[in-house]
This record gives sequence, C-alpha cells and structure tokens, in this order.
Amino acid sequence: MSTSHTPYVLVHGAWHDGRAWHRVAPLLAARGHRVFAPSLTGHGDKAHLLGPEVGMTTHVDDVVGLILDEDLHDVVLVGHSYAGMVISTTANRIPERLAGLVYVDAVVPAHGETAVDVMPVTQLMIDRAAGGDEPWRIPPMPELPAPRGLFGVTDPADVAWLRSTLGDEAVRCFTQPAETDNPAQGAIPRTYILCVGDEPEGITRRPVPATRPDGEPTRIHELHSGHDCMITRPAELAELLLESAVASVA
Repeated sequence: MSTSHTPYVLVHGAWHDGRAWHRVAPLLAARGHRVFAPSLTGHGDKAHLLGPEVGMTTHVDDVVGLILDEDLHDVVLVGHSYAGMVISTTANRIPERLAGLVYVDAVVPAHGETAVDVMPVTQLMIDRAAGGDEPWRIPPMPELPAPRGLFGVTDPADVAWLRSTLGDEAVRCFTQPAETDNPAQGAIPRTYILCVGDEPEGITRRPVPATRPDGEPTRIHELHSGHDCMITRPAELAELLLESAVASVA
C-alpha cells in the first residue's frame, strides 16, 4: 500500500457526529489522503433516523456501506470512544479492506462484549434513561467543572460549538455485542491513542492489549488531552494518524 493517498475513515463516538473531525480531516487531506468522516445513523444529517431500533450494528452497517460504496481499499479505520466497538466489528466483517485500526481513547472489546461490559459506567446512564418517557434514549453526558469540561473540551467557544453538535444516543448502541471472531481481523495492525492527564474520576480505563490477536505487537501512544482530542489537540492527533498509516506498511 502506498501511504501517499491512504483512505482514512474517521468514526465519531457516542452523541457526536462527523463534524467532530472538522479540525483533523483537513490536516490529513492536506497531506494527500482521502478522508471520510461520516455521521452515523441518528447523528448529524442523519439525526432524524434516531429511534429505539438503532444500535451498534446499525453503525457498523453505516461504515461498511461507506467503504464498499466508495470501493475503498487499504483503509486506515479510526474510531473514537464508543466507536471502538464499531471499528472492531467492521474489521470482523471486511478485514480485507483495512490496512490498520486506530483506537482513539476508545472502547476495545473482546468478542461478545458490549460497551457496558467494557465501560460499566454506561449502565448508569441506561438505568437513568429507563425512568423517562423514552427509555431507549440517552442524552449526552453533562459538562463538568474544569479541567473535565464537556468531553474534555474546556475552551468556551469550543464548548458552545461542541454542544450544538451533540445528540441523543440509543440504548442498543451500548448493549449490542461486538463481533471479533473472524481470524482474518486478527492480523490487522492496531494503534491505540490514549488521552491522559485529565481522566474523569470514577472511570477506570481497561488496559489496552499489548499484542494484537495474531501475537504481533500493537502501538500505544499517549496524548495529553481531554477525551475529545480531535477538538483540543487536532494537529498532534493528525500526526499520530499519519504515523499509523506508515507503520501499517512497515
């Protein structure tokens, strides 16, 4: 694979939409790469499609459909936060299309695990929603005092912009299990980018795997940033994503 025109597919996390990548995508494109940052079903231009039937597999269908419709090959597939579930299952379905997986402060599931299994605090949000008029609908997490902010974003202008892009998430996104049982997905190079320094209290990060399923080593980078590093540290994140493409063909 030549890295000069690598296709990147950037998958946003829960409650966000494709606009979350608006500072990172141009940096990758400026280096000659094709960049796709779709909004998943129920978000952004697809917000009107949100309903109780939307789940994690719906979002996998979105990403798989994009890659196949655009006839993309040697894709670097990037997932932020909840989208670790999405890119893992996408890799299970179409491993032959992917050159690398990048988990950006993301959930890293084993086969059959749900987002709740990996991040148990999610169950509290599901339980809270269960007492409402629409128990399938989970609103975004609230803004916290600095330095936590809104998903780690603290600049007032950025917070206001980010808040305008957020939408509710369907419970099924957190309760549908990941699929990672295709042996072919185990050979895809993996990079983990961990946002460190401003971790919220009460949320424990599961250690990321030191090796991928076929025994080859993974790459782990730390980025001093709040959770939404694509907004707060776009240049640094873009450089790590560019490195991941090079490392995938090394």
